[in-house]
Amino acid sequence: MNIFQKLNRAIREIINIDTHIDTDAAERSIRSNIDFRGPNAWILAVAIIIASVGLNVNSIPVIIGAMLISPLMGPIFGLGLGLGINDINLMKQAGKNLLIMVSISLAVSLLYFLITPLSLSNPTEIMARTRPTIFDVMIALFGGIAGIFEMCRKEKGTVFSGVAIATALMPPLCAAGYGLATGNFAAFLGALYLFCINCLFITMATYFLVKYFRFKKAEYSDQGFGVRTQRITTVLILIFLIPSIWSAVVLVKQNNFDKKASSFVEAHRSIGNSIIYDYNIDHQDGSVLNIFVTGETLSESGRNNLYAFAKEHGIEAEQIVIKEYITQNTQDDGGVFKGIYERLDTKIGQYERTIEKLTNELDAARKEDIPYVQIGKEISAAFPQVKQVYMGYGANIAIDSLASTPCLYVKVRTDSLMTESSLEQLKKWITARLQYPDVELDNTAISNSRK
Repeated sequence: MNIFQKLNRAIREIINIDTHIDTDAAERSIRSNIDFRGPNAWILAVAIIIASVGLNVNSIPVIIGAMLISPLMGPIFGLGLGLGINDINLMKQAGKNLLIMVSISLAVSLLYFLITPLSLSNPTEIMARTRPTIFDVMIALFGGIAGIFEMCRKEKGTVFSGVAIATALMPPLCAAGYGLATGNFAAFLGALYLFCINCLFITMATYFLVKYFRFKKAEYSDQGFGVRTQRITTVLILIFLIPSIWSAVVLVKQNNFDKKASSFVEAHRSIGNSIIYDYNIDHQDGSVLNIFVTGETLSESGRNNLYAFAKEHGIEAEQIVIKEYITQNTQDDGGVFKGIYERLDTKIGQYERTIEKLTNELDAARKEDIPYVQIGKEISAAFPQVKQVYMGYGANIAIDSLASTPCLYVKVRTDSLMTESSLEQLKKWITARLQYPDVELDNTAISNSRK
């Protein structure tokens, strides 16, 4: 057997899944998770509230936790299974339960966003769920493939939790509820569109793998049902796929424009006696670069130069809006930077106060440093029986009140245990020498301790 045959055999052994798949158990599991009543309804409502709170405060960990709790995946896998094995009743049951779940989710999220006292000026996590792209399609499709693999394999793992997070079914429903509560119907439709994309392509992933794994088919009561279902599915895929591709193209263009704008501004901060001190990008109606200039008023030639530099970076003149903030004394060299200083003055003051505070704390810490070597020599001269000394700062904690006071701990190791009077004399000496009010002293005889 040559090396290529061995390699081919090794690859086949790695990718072979026949011995790891149990389609009967997978079908039973999917069917058992379709029904949506009792605890599942309450769990979904709780998960929706958690996800809504996470979106409301822009907290990604909270959103992830809600997605792990949510039971939304069951009916979607049920739709894919019913489509794959030609089970009309299963599809109807799964579709009905999915509609119930969506209704509960929208109602709970709408109620939350109507009564919540929290209001975000820039709800980034919510708005991120309102503009789906082809990348969301890919996530839903491959996430669905991973999910159905997990359902079918004999040894269950943690893949299903990852699928719930990756495909993100719950946040779009919460974002749709936010859109309804705030009257932002563009956000509502965008979020609902993302949810529909996730549902459709998870269903498609399930359908493809059910066909590939050759699940046992149900018999058609209507022979034309399969053809009609496939046609409807094809139309739905096109309806959801084409807008998502266009949205992805727009997203890539916006990202490229952001890179060009950043490169342009960084390369041309100074324009004669003026300076670009800030910029932002608006993608609302096409990509527009707003640049903020301070210093002297830009001349016609200065503006033309600015537009020429921008064109070198792929930005057209009509995509630039110049906003000038002119200093009062343009003849003063320092006046060119007046606008910058005014914007940064508060921040610099904060930094200076922080530095001063840290410096004071460092000085205080240095004052508390113990001159260990010198203290050791002085104790040895005054108390010859002392052979070793350990010192360190700590806290004396009262257990009954949990109050604490700073304390200097001293442990001495001697030839033999010192008398109480000698210990008290040593303690007074250390207190006076280091000028520390609270000293705890411990005496250990070397002959009675482990070295």
